[in-house]
Amino acid sequence: MNGTDHIRRTGGERAIVLLHGIGAGAEMFAPQIEGLGRDHDAIGWNLPGYGGTALLSPMTFPALSQALLAFLDRLGLDQVDLLGHSIGGMLAQDFVARHPSRVRTLVLSATTAAFGSRDGEFQKRFVAERLAPLDAGRTIPELAREFVPELVGPASDPAAVPTATAAMSRVPEATYREAIRCLATFDARETLADIAAPVLLVAGEVDRNAPAPTMRRMSEKLRDARYVELPGTGHLAPLECPRAFEAALRDFLNQTETTPPQEGAGR
Repeated sequence: MNGTDHIRRTGGERAIVLLHGIGAGAEMFAPQIEGLGRDHDAIGWNLPGYGGTALLSPMTFPALSQALLAFLDRLGLDQVDLLGHSIGGMLAQDFVARHPSRVRTLVLSATTAAFGSRDGEFQKRFVAERLAPLDAGRTIPELAREFVPELVGPASDPAAVPTATAAMSRVPEATYREAIRCLATFDARETLADIAAPVLLVAGEVDRNAPAPTMRRMSEKLRDARYVELPGTGHLAPLECPRAFEAALRDFLNQTETTPPQEGAGR
């Protein structure tokens, strides 16, 4: 552990930065950081408010992208392979739209190009429903024990549920609230087709949060996309099937070893 804002294992020069979801910090990628870090520079970044870091309030995608840019600058990383899971995948899409030259390749795991309906009604209901238990006095650990088992698929590693439950239980309530509100604002449908970097989309066959058909349609709108669907897997692929998830990443990284830097300025 290098400080509280990231986890890093460096066994090579090619930098891979991993962005986690709402219900866990960078530790959700522990298996991939350990595996990829043997021959790459594998870095799991704790989004603001996670891992004991200062919370962004309000948390917005532009602010998160600025924080990620500052993090890459601090580590001296001019260009990275960027992996985002769930809300981390949304942040990854926002970041590559703003700073295309900083992203060599993009991996989108269990995520979508937009959240909710165009009229915003679904988003309002979602935020209210997700925050209502906390407003009623329930705790994050209580919610974790209820939510996490519903996220995984039938092929899940037995360790996934207890590991993910423990990780979510450590998320501060204020961070969770801000992340839920931020999630509901995401819409990158207009910039999806502009992504020039090679993209790998990894979907769980039975993921109900980021359904496989939705991710398959995303792949069809991208310039240079590869699509992988993990059988029997739900929303937490890095923990449910860590070896298969890493194998998909390695195949993609091997295919894109000589990808040239992307030109152009961010928006």
